[in-house]
Amino acid sequence: MQFSKRLDNVETSAIRELFKLLGKPGIISFAGGFPDSAMFDIEGIKAASSQALNEQPGPSLQYGATEGYDPFREQLSEFMSSKGISGVGPHQLIVTTGSQQALDLVGKTLLEPGDVVLVEAPTFLATIQCFRLYGPTVLGVPIDKHGVLVDVLEQMIIKHRPKVIYLVPSFGNPSGALTSLERRLKILELCVKFKTIVIEDDPYSDLYFTPNPPPDSLLALSPQVPGSRDWLVYCGSLSKVLSPGLRLGWMVGHPEFLSRATMCKQFGDAHTSTFAQATAAFYLKSGRMPATLEKVRSVYAQRARVMEECLKQEMGHSIKFDAPLGGLFFWAKLTGLMPDGSPHLNTALDGAVLAKKAIEHKVAFVPGAPFFASNVDHQTLRLSFATADEQRIKDGIKRLSQAILEA
Repeated sequence: MQFSKRLDNVETSAIRELFKLLGKPGIISFAGGFPDSAMFDIEGIKAASSQALNEQPGPSLQYGATEGYDPFREQLSEFMSSKGISGVGPHQLIVTTGSQQALDLVGKTLLEPGDVVLVEAPTFLATIQCFRLYGPTVLGVPIDKHGVLVDVLEQMIIKHRPKVIYLVPSFGNPSGALTSLERRLKILELCVKFKTIVIEDDPYSDLYFTPNPPPDSLLALSPQVPGSRDWLVYCGSLSKVLSPGLRLGWMVGHPEFLSRATMCKQFGDAHTSTFAQATAAFYLKSGRMPATLEKVRSVYAQRARVMEECLKQEMGHSIKFDAPLGGLFFWAKLTGLMPDGSPHLNTALDGAVLAKKAIEHKVAFVPGAPFFASNVDHQTLRLSFATADEQRIKDGIKRLSQAILEA
């Protein structure tokens, strides 16, 4: 068979490949980037799905509009308003089959060979793979715990003239970084100054551990920077806060962009599941989401605290990290030292090498290298605390510390 040359630019997901090793009995996994199924509001979702079948059986089970099921779009409009995003009416957004489809639609609608895309370094690896499929050069912009370094971002915009900039401002995957308010406003100024499209991916902003939520989204802040809204594409998702199995995301953007993206979506799946949309619409209308979010935040915050304590106690000097203020991940860098501070025999220990040794000790994580579009840092790793309870976190980090000693 002769396959499309565009497939030469991508490779299979490192995370999906790692999952093949997780079937061994007794493995403690910090690898997945998904929420804990124990956090799903089963009763609420069950009631909402029953309402969909009882009150809207025809529309819920029938083909639907490519742009989305209107009652769900209405609820999304209200949901965004509760997050400080005003002025987005139901018909100013389109529903996608998860935020992953939204990213694919960005690629189909905007990208082609010869283009340049700037992303955070590190960033969501599926975004790198998705965008590369359409032929652009994808380059990473360095970040710290306060988000993308905007001075470097501006320099790279001037040098590379990117068509698209992709950012996860709130608790990035894998970094956990939280972009400061000052930097968010600067990003908006840059997109207007250089007429560059900014994709804001926002799946984690509701998963904050502090008393107050993170700074407003770029979309919510856009009225403060005239002209910036025309250059923004906002991608939302219910996967991390309600259920990934419903496969529900949405996009907000310039009307012309949404029109083209809708056309591309027609070629893909015709429309997102109307039954899933109707279920989510009744769920959001029920008013159960705030309590669900409060529970999820509390559980994840406690697990993050336990992981932070265990990493400091068990791993010592062997890694360095900034504890996240929300989201699902710890991002760490191997230092070349043993836990007690003495030099490691392998001072340039690779995250992939450690991952293989960790599997022998029945603990799994994701090496950091695949999360870089360029200038790869092989001494990094991502740990998710979302699906492991406190005891498994303690046991897993102990196993990881043993793996460090033997790697």
